[in-house]
Amino acid sequence: MDKPYISPETRLNELTFRSIILGALLSVVLGAANAYFGLFSGLTVSASIPAAVISMAILKVLKNSNVLENNMVQTAASAGESLAAGVIFTIPALVIMGYWQEFNYVETTLISICGGVLGVLFTIPLRNALIVKEKLKFPEGVATAEVLKTGQTGGESVKYLVYGGLIGGLFKLGNEAFRLWDGLFEKATILNQKAYLYFSLNLSPALVAVGYIVGLNVSTLVFLGGVVTWWIAIPAYVGMNGYDAVGAELVAAGKFASLDGITPEALGGALWSAKMRYLGVGAMVIGGLWALLSLRSALTTAFNSGVQAFKEGAQKVSDTLRTELDTPMSWVLIGIGALIVPIFFIYLTIIQDVPITIFMAVIMVVAGFLFSAVAGYMAGLVGSSNNPISGVTIATILSTSLLLLLLMGSSDPGRGAAGAILVGAVVCCAAAIAGDNMQDLKAGHVLGATPRNQQIMQMIGVLAGALLIAPVLNLLLESRGIGNPTVDHPNPLTAPQATLMMSVATGIFGGQLPWGIISIGASIGVVIIIADQYLKKIDSSFRMPVLAVAVGLYLPFELDSSIFIGGVIAYLIERSYRKNNIAKEKQEKASNSGLLIASGLITGEALMGILIALLATFQFNLSLADEPIGGSLLGLAILILILVYLYRSVIHVSKK
Repeated sequence: MDKPYISPETRLNELTFRSIILGALLSVVLGAANAYFGLFSGLTVSASIPAAVISMAILKVLKNSNVLENNMVQTAASAGESLAAGVIFTIPALVIMGYWQEFNYVETTLISICGGVLGVLFTIPLRNALIVKEKLKFPEGVATAEVLKTGQTGGESVKYLVYGGLIGGLFKLGNEAFRLWDGLFEKATILNQKAYLYFSLNLSPALVAVGYIVGLNVSTLVFLGGVVTWWIAIPAYVGMNGYDAVGAELVAAGKFASLDGITPEALGGALWSAKMRYLGVGAMVIGGLWALLSLRSALTTAFNSGVQAFKEGAQKVSDTLRTELDTPMSWVLIGIGALIVPIFFIYLTIIQDVPITIFMAVIMVVAGFLFSAVAGYMAGLVGSSNNPISGVTIATILSTSLLLLLLMGSSDPGRGAAGAILVGAVVCCAAAIAGDNMQDLKAGHVLGATPRNQQIMQMIGVLAGALLIAPVLNLLLESRGIGNPTVDHPNPLTAPQATLMMSVATGIFGGQLPWGIISIGASIGVVIIIADQYLKKIDSSFRMPVLAVAVGLYLPFELDSSIFIGGVIAYLIERSYRKNNIAKEKQEKASNSGLLIASGLITGEALMGILIALLATFQFNLSLADEPIGGSLLGLAILILILVYLYRSVIHVSKK
């Protein structure tokens, strides 16, 4: 075992009152920000490093802090952010499909708490298996540990997070509140009723920041998915059927009232919504199944280690190093058993059949542990931000829907679909928490933290985030709308992932899924997997994880293109490092500054979005005009200035 930063014999204050309070507060704030951004874009990013930087800045002012106390704060804070991802990927589907009229506080909170705490409990036996024995890399966990270590000598890096937050917040204020410019650049045309050409770019700095964080490889694959859907599939469909015939088909499907006034932009969007986004569904299902298949040996190891840990029961504290001291397995078993009870009653209120409800609860526990192991292992390989949470959740909802259809029949499709989504919600929350928590436990392993203390802080972060997630979602639902456009909210938060889950569940029970298009998407997924295996065989630095392409297939093109631009900027910065022979230490320092600026752009824009939603709820209208004053070109010009600032700031730090 590598020597930890703080030796096992050294005792520092870790689980302090102020670390608990600060961790809980940051969990709520970052969780709310991630909820907004996930509903807007369908993507979320890890908040471990921003949380670590904020913690260092605050605790430095309060004096007498240490690296392990800061690690406790970021552990709780990042748990809230991950829980938000699990919630917004699934639970909004119940509102979008009309089963709920709002986010019921008790049910939403209990599902969040149960799923999140189960994710923590499932990672306790996995910690030793994946971190100590398998020695997986956990890149974001190692990066967080390095940030915390360097933070002991100074807190200058917090300014980059603050600058990014201010820029992101001000951009959102000017765009959405004051309506000084349009946030979308979109152009489409049709030639001779057959040739369809389309391009769009979302002008959100936060989306570009996501691309910057994930890098050129992943952002290119997301863009590739968008190209397949928007530059190949949609034009091919229009070319084969004709523009007017496609328009008539969409009118018949209820996407338009009549053929009059349908613009090429609107037609492309409606065709994507009705049919072509299901390419992403097929690819995601294949991606989720491939993740399980490719990780079968690792899952066996993790499962066996977990079972063995459960059998061994409580550790002998006197014989265990402080840095290897986990929560006792007896507590873990009691916790899992206790959490099944509220989950059972939530399911029972929907299914209204005790044997089927028991069956659902069993599925939830088995799938929760299995996919938590997948999420933990994938976090060890590629980081929690690139985890296949969408794929495994879709696989859960798809399989659960089919089982419930077999058991319940199709007489009440809404009830069956809602049951499948609730199973998926608990599993998704558990898997999202598991991946992020394994990153935090890796950071603690590097630093020399006490795992049991981190596991306590993870639960505190889950509880804090869960208590306020429903009010945040209801605020956004009332002020912005979620999912389906309405008269009051013609441009709602699209909630791409939740819409996807809803489409799968309702499609299974209603028999309305376009299986032909899903099959084509699955075939694309198989081709991507084969290509990735070839790249792996030749030891290529460029890889093709199928779920990155699947996300691009499913998202609107405006998001794919913005994310790609961020990846290009990250590449240009790395090329500058090589060209100027920048030392590795300076590269890492510069990269951290860029990461913090990008994280600030995301967090600032999301928090400003929530503030604007709050103002709208109380009828405060800051808009200066009915239509954006400067159009999309002004927004594009401002976005370019922000990107130039990001690039030059990182390069400047690398040359210090």
